Amino acid sequence: MFGTESSLSMFLNTLTPKFYVALTGTSSLISGLILIFEWWYFRKYGTSFIEQVSVSHLRPLLGGVDTSAPSNTSTSSGDPGDSRQSVSECKVWRNPLNLFRGAEYNRYTWVTGREPLTYYDMNLSAQDHQTFFTCDSDHLRPADAIMQKAWRERNPQARITAAHEALDLEDCATAFILLAEEEATTIVEAEKLFKQALKIGEIGYRRSQTLQHHGSQYEAQHRRDTNVLVYIKRRLAMCSRKLGRTREAVKMMRDLMKEFPLLSMFNIHENLLESLLELQNYADVQAVLAKYDDISLPKSATICYTAALLKARAVSDKFSPEAASRRGLSTAEMNAVEAIHRAVEFNPHVPKYLLEMKSLILPPEHILKRGDSEAIAYTFFHLQHWKRVEGALNLLHCTWEGTFRMIPYPLEKGHLFYPYPVCTETADRELLPMFHEVSVYPKKELPFFILFTAGLCSFTAMLALLTHQFPELMGVFAKAFLSTLFAPLNFIMEKVESILPSSLWHQLTRI
Repeated sequence: MFGTESSLSMFLNTLTPKFYVALTGTSSLISGLILIFEWWYFRKYGTSFIEQVSVSHLRPLLGGVDTSAPSNTSTSSGDPGDSRQSVSECKVWRNPLNLFRGAEYNRYTWVTGREPLTYYDMNLSAQDHQTFFTCDSDHLRPADAIMQKAWRERNPQARITAAHEALDLEDCATAFILLAEEEATTIVEAEKLFKQALKIGEIGYRRSQTLQHHGSQYEAQHRRDTNVLVYIKRRLAMCSRKLGRTREAVKMMRDLMKEFPLLSMFNIHENLLESLLELQNYADVQAVLAKYDDISLPKSATICYTAALLKARAVSDKFSPEAASRRGLSTAEMNAVEAIHRAVEFNPHVPKYLLEMKSLILPPEHILKRGDSEAIAYTFFHLQHWKRVEGALNLLHCTWEGTFRMIPYPLEKGHLFYPYPVCTETADRELLPMFHEVSVYPKKELPFFILFTAGLCSFTAMLALLTHQFPELMGVFAKAFLSTLFAPLNFIMEKVESILPSSLWHQLTRI
């Protein structure tokens, strides 16, 4: 026993200050590297690498249960209907105001060298095109058979080549759609191609309409021809809007909504709202909102923020935060503030883009409702309308942060809507390009292991510096610390030695 103590004492005495400097310096370097990696991983994926490995691999080995999985769909009320609502809010939707690839997205790539669309976003668009523009009987028509393969093609040039091959065989509406979307370099060219597609699409629609009741095959073909016709007319209306013929665009959208009232999946009313705001026809905007801002219909940032804009328009030109704090809010001002709080609760990412506190990028082809992608898509088209209403952005600036005082924290339940879904960050990272910093709500706290490694790195770096500056003093402290650290072990060994026979203890020490 005394030999062990003497060996330990001898070992501590042989350690020089250089050893302590090397030890603390190495510890500081290793913990610093871990800190850098953890920070990078957190910025890219929104979680701690060490925590993720612990939850994914160590917890199952220790018999733990992962409780994070159900949190995506469960709510505090426990109602299965609430779960379905939460799942639907995490669904990715097609952007009603999506840009043209050839005339707008590709032009951005030519100028900046950056890709505005992610592979995930374009893959979703390919699935949409196959759903809207193909049917089981396409193999009976050579041009449609070629286009069926073209919509599945990943290479843009291969898709364009296939569309030209289909047009060489016969007039094909979907081939003109593809060329208008991807080959046309200006909106004027795209409009010409869509007009050619419209002539062919109307002929095909009328023909399939007369045959739709002759069997399931004809019914599927008529459904496809209906989707093609609606898509062409909607894109032609968007071309008119982009070329400054806004009244013509409004008329086309209204006619389209009357002709096909059941096809709400295209969300044409959002295109109509944006065009009416451009015309400053606020009475018609209110009429559209009265129809679509209904409790039974799914909400969107366009619906909620347009309703807030109309309420703000009534009071924003005379609104003053100082005067309001002195006399209190009037009824109209209270209605405007409540409308802004409602909109911010639905999508809390929009105000920073409207107030230009965060840089804007081109909107993706698909959006996640209540997510950063929807906020970008809304602001890209509607920022000009907020700027046009005098004082609207000032009212938003003064009141939007008050929303978060009304929402329970943590987000177990909402105030006017269902709890904010936890899946938005992951989906938005897939939809938005890498050069964009995704807006996250609620703001995530730094993981424990980042804070731990930061503290460890700082502490060991300070020890290395002190040891280098005061080697003798730090050596005394280190020896005293190690002696104190090993004191309980020495005490236990003394007790064991007093209990066990000396011969047995001698054999154990030899082993």
